Amino acid sequence: MILTTKGRFAVMALVDIAFSSVGGPVPLLDIAKRQNIDPGYLEQIFIKLKKSGLVSSFRGPGGGYVLGAEGENIMILDILKAVGEDVKMTRCEGKAGDMGCMHDKSICSTHKLWRALEFQIENYLQSITIGDVCQSNKLSKENA
Repeated sequence: MILTTKGRFAVMALVDIAFSSVGGPVPLLDIAKRQNIDPGYLEQIFIKLKKSGLVSSFRGPGGGYVLGAEGENIMILDILKAVGEDVKMTRCEGKAGDMGCMHDKSICSTHKLWRALEFQIENYLQSITIGDVCQSNKLSKENA
């Protein structure tokens, strides 16, 4: 599985909002500066996040973005899926491997190994929320 910058930046941005939105909406430029992300690229990511309901936007002075739900209700896997990331370790199409990855359409000898890994990664990412990441960061800072 290759996690692209799109997925990593989406998670980083939502964690940033969770930390910074106490006083209201967080401007996209502020997120981009704090996280060292190109604002134009971040804007493209936020179009997908907004479309999926993970963030809401507010225009005008004091505008910006807020989380679309409480951080404890936003799963990391949902963020990755919203921006088009795919947890995939095999070349086989379909979750059941109904179309094989070999030239003759058979399933490769390691398909079950990689599919099991996909399953573990999906479960892990589905069990962690933005709130969990924020709490972990907060504890790390307190113990530093």
